[in-house]
Parts: sequence; structure tokens; C-alpha cells
Amino acid sequence: MKKLLAVILFALIFSFQMYAESLADDKKTITPQEFGVAVAEVPGKLVNFISSEVDKTKEYQKKTWSEAKTKWPWNMIFKGNQ
Repeated sequence: MKKLLAVILFALIFSFQMYAESLADDKKTITPQEFGVAVAEVPGKLVNFISSEVDKTKEYQKKTWSEAKTKWPWNMIFKGNQ
């Protein structure tokens, strides 16, 4: 009985794998013109990505440093000495 269940389970797994592989065989071809356009767009996309990341980082640092300035312990300790 266990052998029969094992064989049936193996057959189900094998058939599911074959079915999934047949779904994954999407034959999309890319033309040389599409490839050229994609390669030509890379530098612009890279510059935009880097500049947006720099802007995000600057905003984050500005926010966290402004919060940290008010929370530092010596700001509260030495506040009266200024």
C-alpha cells in the first residue's frame, strides 16, 4: 500500500512539474531594435535612480539628525551653560 501511494505521489509530482515547465515556456523574442533601445535607456535610468536615492538619503539624514539634536543627553545636561 505504501509503495502504491509513493508511486502515485511521484507520478503526480512529475506530471505537475511537466505542466509547470510547459507553462513557463513562453517564447518571447526580442528584436535587435528593442535590444538597442533597452541598452540606450540604461544610462538615463541609472542616473535617475542614483539621484533619487541621493535625495531620499539626504531627506532621511536631515530628518534623523534634526531629531537627534534634540535628544542627545548632553543637550539636556549642558543646556543651562550656554
